Amino acid sequence: MNKKWLKLATIAFILWYIITRPEAAAALVNQGLGGLGNAAESFSTFVSAIP
Repeated sequence: MNKKWLKLATIAFILWYIITRPEAAAALVNQGLGGLGNAAESFSTFVSAIP
């Protein structure tokens, strides 16, 4: 029961943040995707370096 309310509260907060600060939300998503891209590139470099 508590997990359900936590999920609903999280979704409500995300929606509120997107509606009230769309530029900041877009920047946050952009930074997150950039971080994932950097992590993938680093992992690729690591795998390529394994003999």
